[in-house]
Amino acid sequence: MTSKIAHVITGLDVGGAETALFKLLSRCDRTRFDPVVISLTSVGPIGDRIRALGIPVFALHIRSAFSAVPGVIRLAALLRANRVGLIQTWMYHADLLGGVVGAIAGRIPVVWGIRQSSFDPRSCKRSTVWIARLCGRLSRWIPTAILACSVEARRLHVDIGYDPSIEVIPNGFDLEQLKPDPGAKDCLRAELGIPVGSVVVGLVARFDPQKGHDTFLRAAGLIALRFPDVHFVLCGTEVVRSNARLLAWITDAGIREKCHLLGPRGDIEKITPGFDIAVSASTGEGFSNTVGEAMACGVPCAVTDVGDSAETVGETGQVAPARDPEALAKAIGALIEAGAEGRKRLGVAARRRIAERYELGVVVGRYEDVYERILSKERLNRCAV
Repeated sequence: MTSKIAHVITGLDVGGAETALFKLLSRCDRTRFDPVVISLTSVGPIGDRIRALGIPVFALHIRSAFSAVPGVIRLAALLRANRVGLIQTWMYHADLLGGVVGAIAGRIPVVWGIRQSSFDPRSCKRSTVWIARLCGRLSRWIPTAILACSVEARRLHVDIGYDPSIEVIPNGFDLEQLKPDPGAKDCLRAELGIPVGSVVVGLVARFDPQKGHDTFLRAAGLIALRFPDVHFVLCGTEVVRSNARLLAWITDAGIREKCHLLGPRGDIEKITPGFDIAVSASTGEGFSNTVGEAMACGVPCAVTDVGDSAETVGETGQVAPARDPEALAKAIGALIEAGAEGRKRLGVAARRRIAERYELGVVVGRYEDVYERILSKERLNRCAV
């Protein structure tokens, strides 16, 4: 007998939580769990990928307080119509609405998912912080379990009043899909007209204040002064030449001729192995997907010390404080100076670290263990009644 699991998420555009949900669904045991996905806003590109797995996806199109009421009514109807046995929510708005509506629709057990590791007002909306704090007050009454994607996310939320029983399940990575590719470096350089033998430093992130593009580009300017043959490749939503703010930062850094903007790409598993060094310049991360993806591809990383990024790379990469271009340039420079053989050794160690700690099948199994534990308890409670 399969159990119907409703995944309620704030949205399904490309992002860390959305990608983590897709990866979970791509490997979940469909003989035990029958998933359905409900987005509070739109279907988005991740929703399309989930539908391609044969999983139903619904969108409530909640955009304001006025559209929240019909959205909540439809959410309750969907939960009842699908005879949902457990709700997994992703991010604060979904935690709040999914938890409240789950209780109204039949006291359905709810598992909250938290992904944030910083409430820095420079990159986090005030309304998001308010909802997070409200969820903290409700965390001892609404959710049956709370899952965080990183140790740092757990610490942050316990500090603002969340129930300390939060469990940590990190993001997982598919080592069959993400792997070293000896031909990727030549393909990437040929596509972008980068001279053979040049070192390529890559940043994969949507254009968002939290992703630290300004810090990365200032660091890139410093790197270009020391290492004239280095090129910089950036991928992600709104990472395009028509982005005036981004182009201004590139111009200020003096690297227009060495900076390649690819925009959003659906073939990251082919792009990332072409990097010599991958960078995360984020000012806040729960658990960085792009760092784990690069490590799985055997690419050493320079990361900012946010979320669990330092713990993720361990001794296989370099770590710098957030919002510090000079320190980030020094971290990237250390990997350039390691040379091709040094980076290769670090890349092998990085992939081994992902295999040992963050393999996707193991991570999915941990989610399924939580669901089974809760559902088994529910069955026992029903039998007792």
